Amino acid sequence: MATSLFLVKKLPLLLNVSFVFLLFFFIITYDFLGQSNNEQIPIINSHSLIPHGSNNDSCASLHDFTDYKHKCLYVRSEIGCRPKGYINYLQIFYCTCGRFPILGHLVLFIWLFVLFYLLGDTAAKYFCTSLESLSKILRLSPAIAGVTLLSLGNGASDVFASIVSFTRSGNAGVGLNSVLGGAFFVSSAVVGVISITISHHRIPIDEPSFIRDILFFLLALSTLVFIIFIGEITLWGAISFLSIYFLYVCAVSASHFFNKKKERNMESVPVSSVSNSNDNIGEIGIPLLGYASDEKSVMVDKGAHENQDETIKFFNFDSPSFYYFGKFLDLLELPLYLPRRLTVPIVDEERWSKPYAVISVTLAPLMLAELCNSQREKTMGSKTSLVTYMIAGLVGMVLGNLAFVTTKKSSPPKRCQLPWLIGGFLMSVTWTYFTAEELVSLLVSFGNILGISPSVLGLTVLAWGNSLGDLISNSAMAINGGADGVQTAISGCYAGPMFNTLVGLGVSFVWSSWSQYPSSFEIPRDPSLYETLGFLMAGLLWALVILPRKNMRLDRFFGGGLLVIYFCFLFLRLARALGLL
Repeated sequence: MATSLFLVKKLPLLLNVSFVFLLFFFIITYDFLGQSNNEQIPIINSHSLIPHGSNNDSCASLHDFTDYKHKCLYVRSEIGCRPKGYINYLQIFYCTCGRFPILGHLVLFIWLFVLFYLLGDTAAKYFCTSLESLSKILRLSPAIAGVTLLSLGNGASDVFASIVSFTRSGNAGVGLNSVLGGAFFVSSAVVGVISITISHHRIPIDEPSFIRDILFFLLALSTLVFIIFIGEITLWGAISFLSIYFLYVCAVSASHFFNKKKERNMESVPVSSVSNSNDNIGEIGIPLLGYASDEKSVMVDKGAHENQDETIKFFNFDSPSFYYFGKFLDLLELPLYLPRRLTVPIVDEERWSKPYAVISVTLAPLMLAELCNSQREKTMGSKTSLVTYMIAGLVGMVLGNLAFVTTKKSSPPKRCQLPWLIGGFLMSVTWTYFTAEELVSLLVSFGNILGISPSVLGLTVLAWGNSLGDLISNSAMAINGGADGVQTAISGCYAGPMFNTLVGLGVSFVWSSWSQYPSSFEIPRDPSLYETLGFLMAGLLWALVILPRKNMRLDRFFGGGLLVIYFCFLFLRLARALGLL
């Protein structure tokens, strides 16, 4: 256990070292391999290389060439092969690493893991922190906070990956498949694993809240099927789809206040009977996802301290030699930590630092200016505006001076915390957006390199990467948290994916239809989406039928059925993608 925790804690260090390796690799090989490839590539008219009937808006003709030199020239000249993010991955693979394809695959896979780490770590350490503090300042009840701010924090990676795929990558199918794939994985595979793991405990879950979540989820998916069948959506239709989640929030709030009133009426009942009834009732109506972060933090911190003590004793970190080694490790962790720390304002008591705070509010406007310029350049084709950076720099200087004058070195500001929290929230959103943009761009490039539809990669790689944290945290909570932990985990397995589906796709639909207004936004024609939605709804119906018959107790039969449904779907999609069916 101590060894596994030690490896997990060193994962960020490994990824930072990988990032440094990639940085040096690009610096060293850009001139050497890139220039050598340029010298060997014959000067040929690019139009003569493009086969007849190719689509200039895609990179589909890439595999019509067998020589890496011609592929390199093709990806440089073809408009459809241009990067969707900031890095041209196809040019790195075919031009920089053209003679060494294994090296190219290794570099891109390492960068894929780095991006997944950045996406999850930014959401956990910066995004969720701002949301929790905002929840306290706004004095939101646990029920409302659980289905709004906390759900947004847990599903930030899925939501922003969906928005990026619709707005920036030009491949909305990746966003649809990643959200639905993640929802299917969590609601079927994760629930199945939890049910099998704790089947011997025979723990029941709360029936009213479970049925409520399942029915709302089915309503959302049915509406999505109708939208995909029509093939287009208007602005008002997108707003209506997004409003389903607000109806769910109202239903959760109503049940929460109803149960609060019921608890007050039960105060006259003897304590013994109240405790017994509470054991049976659980947290009826409250989406226990709202308590997930607290319980997870308690369990993780407790286990972390115990195992950390064991690890320290085993490795004898108190020796002087390990002191300098620790400083060296801290230095290696800076490449991925420092850029975010210097641009995201943090007013947390434990992480407060006045120098970082002043620098972050100074540099944050410049990063927002870069986002605005890149958005304008890719959507409207206009060049980078120097005036935007000058205005952002002036605003940053003013904010930096205000922060220097009004803050103390010993503690974060006690008053006027709301602007700091909004700034931290906005900058964590910006970092998440940047990372999600590169992640989607990399998956699209992987699809072009491997000859696989990017939608399939979104359904598998992107969905699994974004949902891996749900698998680990919800499983650990169900195993170690007792009856309340099981209720929290199961509630999170349905409330979280529903949030990603309604809000992630809903915001994407609103954004895309707004850009096409008054015309309608065309939904990508992908017949496999019906298959995904069919299997996903089959898993929900299986849960809705089987669990009430089992007296709401999780067992192997219920979990095994969900896993069979998921793996049957996965086999069909992968077999069709590989040409086996």
